[in-house]
Amino acid sequence: MSRIGGKPVIIPEGVQVELGEKNKVKISGKMGVLEKRIHPSIKVKVEDNKIILNRDSESKFHKSLHGLSRSLLNGMVIGVSKGFEKVLEIEGVGYRANVEGEKLIVQVGYSHPIKIDPPKNITFEVEKQKLIKVKGIDKQEVGEIAAQIRKLRKPEPYKGKGIRYQNEVIKKKVGKSGVK
Repeated sequence: MSRIGGKPVIIPEGVQVELGEKNKVKISGKMGVLEKRIHPSIKVKVEDNKIILNRDSESKFHKSLHGLSRSLLNGMVIGVSKGFEKVLEIEGVGYRANVEGEKLIVQVGYSHPIKIDPPKNITFEVEKQKLIKVKGIDKQEVGEIAAQIRKLRKPEPYKGKGIRYQNEVIKKKVGKSGVK
């Protein structure tokens, strides 16, 4: 049995789980609603405030789907109950960000500011013009938007200027003057 797939997903208070046709799972909570279609070889049941998943066979493919499906459903439950957040730091002289309306405006050394429109269910917050918080209910979408923002100006290895995840460690290289 899959170690991850064998564990039931506990449904917290205030979260509703609906099983639809063709293995469609709809999870709703105080933060919003998420839907996901699970592979047909994975059977989903809801009993006693728990989501239980079973697979058709012991093949490697079905074992991997079992763990993946459980992880996706667990992420959906956490997303609709608590939400997800990624924090990015901006490092560099003159680099800053702010929010106008719902758009994120980032100035990171280009001749023009870069405007980013948030997709549905994603919000931006900026603290002290240096910290960008990407918040939402879908873990994958929050991570994707944060990665796109980071890609605007990756941290460079000599001075560390750029956009990085909070607590990300950047290995700095020694410049030419440091080599003898």
